[in-house]
Amino acid sequence: MHFYKKRSGWYLLPALLCMLAGISSCKKYLNVVPDNVATLDNAFKLRVEAEKFLFTCYSYMPKNGDGWYNPAMAGADEIWYPQTDQTTWHAAFRIAQGQQNVSTPLFDEWAGLRKGGNGNTRFDYQKMWAGIRDCNTFIENMSDLTKVPDISSSERERWISEVQFLKAYYHFHMLRMYGPIPLIDQNIPIDAPLENTTVKRMPVDSCVNYIAALLDKSITNLPDRIVNQNTEMGRATKSIVLALKARLLVMAASPLFNGNPDYAGFRDRDGVALFNATYVPAKWERARDAAWAAIQSAESNGAVLYTYQNDVYKLSAETKTQLNIRNAVTQRWNTEHIWGNSQMYFPNESLCMPPMERGSNTDRWALSGLWAPPIKIAKLFYTKNGVPIEEDKTLSFTNYEQLRTATPAEAYQIEPGFVTARLNFDREPRFYADLGFDGGIWYMRDGNSTGSDINTFYVKAKNGEKAGFGHFTNWSETGYFVKKLVSWESTTAGNAAPVWRSYPWPEMRLADLYLLYAEALNEAQPASAQAIVYIDKVRQRAGLKGVAESWSTYSSNPAKYTSQDGLRRIIHRERAIELAFEGQRFWDLRRWKEAAEELNKDITGWTITGKVAETYYKERTVFSQQFNTPRDYFWPIGNFDTRRNPKLVENPGW
Repeated sequence: MHFYKKRSGWYLLPALLCMLAGISSCKKYLNVVPDNVATLDNAFKLRVEAEKFLFTCYSYMPKNGDGWYNPAMAGADEIWYPQTDQTTWHAAFRIAQGQQNVSTPLFDEWAGLRKGGNGNTRFDYQKMWAGIRDCNTFIENMSDLTKVPDISSSERERWISEVQFLKAYYHFHMLRMYGPIPLIDQNIPIDAPLENTTVKRMPVDSCVNYIAALLDKSITNLPDRIVNQNTEMGRATKSIVLALKARLLVMAASPLFNGNPDYAGFRDRDGVALFNATYVPAKWERARDAAWAAIQSAESNGAVLYTYQNDVYKLSAETKTQLNIRNAVTQRWNTEHIWGNSQMYFPNESLCMPPMERGSNTDRWALSGLWAPPIKIAKLFYTKNGVPIEEDKTLSFTNYEQLRTATPAEAYQIEPGFVTARLNFDREPRFYADLGFDGGIWYMRDGNSTGSDINTFYVKAKNGEKAGFGHFTNWSETGYFVKKLVSWESTTAGNAAPVWRSYPWPEMRLADLYLLYAEALNEAQPASAQAIVYIDKVRQRAGLKGVAESWSTYSSNPAKYTSQDGLRRIIHRERAIELAFEGQRFWDLRRWKEAAEELNKDITGWTITGKVAETYYKERTVFSQQFNTPRDYFWPIGNFDTRRNPKLVENPGW
């Protein structure tokens, strides 16, 4: 995609307001029309120039596949960085460390600042308010039929719909970060009176309804699916719009936004309540219907849960099940991807994957294996019986540090003869598909000359070993690695540097949509049998039995799934497992109001300085997280903007 080149006058809006007092000429705010009208007129004289502007509107899409620029990846508790090496820390990880503040907010999306790592300003230009302003400019100009005369009416209508969708998405992005936000429906003329250029935050319900209405409006002229896949993949479709609407309305129905007593007194300067403190059950019904409409649209346009097909390497059933899980994320444009971000190809595979034994690189490469899941995340996955480790009545994980030797029967999960912790045995397929660990098998297509999964790569992560602490400048702080996000088609064999096979970041997968639907069903229709049907679709692909069979047979709480609260806890855990490391847990914990519990637990890992199993497999505290409620549920707007705009109020606690 090309990007429309902005002149200096286009980009004078780093925050909501310039100085309000003493600088009468400074009246260019986030939603003010730029003053270089001639430049704008040229942008809409011909189709080729208008298309560049269209792609500029797309260019503001958050880079969610890049861990340094997606606060949800390292901002919660799924991925941890070395505590003693701050050169790799960045704004999102500092949020996880409790360093968010009101004077210079980290990952400041309101002003578009401090969004990279170590002072890197590579994405500081991606200011959401500027993106919304550009969307308004595009819609206004393309709606003028005297402009862009060489475009067909159908294409004009499609482009307008695409930008309406983007405008809705950018508002949604800000809403879930900040709560109530200004709604920038139109750009304000540059000659507007000063008092008309300041904006105020709108009540949450108004924000949700506005975004939902904009999505409904945008869907009219969008295609059902992308036909020209060589040039248009990643652009808006009806299924993408409906999926975003489902995510919006499930969020709006969740405890953080729906009848939250913590914000009962949160009002603007005029006394208007910004949150409705009364719980509204009908919001879950609206969310349920939206999720169902999204599923119908996606499935009617060919979306299905990914499964590994056309096996030419004669892989084991265990490996194929793991590829079902891994490739659902990493296989380019696969059947499960409802929305792939063509502007964001996942660039962080080296941060996930350590050097490995048996035929792979003989030494470390830059930043290898740095992303470290804590032990609490490893515990989150089910046992091989499909129930939580603390509930399985047939398998004990009480002493999860206990050492055990892998057998040949476990050769597709753990290197036979390798001694590792009890925690790493008898786990569900997603545990082995998502996590690398000391002794764990890591299948890659180039693991040997035949592509076989026999005698393939495995990890050795003790102190001084190839993937361990002390061997290089980078290491896993916990002893676990993120296997899930590394394509099995990346080339790692031999002594040459790895060749990573990047992939468009999946903004929305069908599995995510199924679980959103199940969640909304259970809230609207307690203990819904239909909700279990959609959970089971995801579980079956992951190689597990259904909820009813698993809990009835193996759980110490066999009736858990028969109550609304029990099924709710199952759905929450299912989402945490299925969507691990995809940036969803961060937002889920917030909208469920569970962050206050989960993000006040210690981050722990193995004792990575240990050189033998007896000293390595001792759990140690890496960091004691602190989450301040209700303050930390939303970002601070920041002192700069709240002091300069008398209509803005800061979020509670900041």
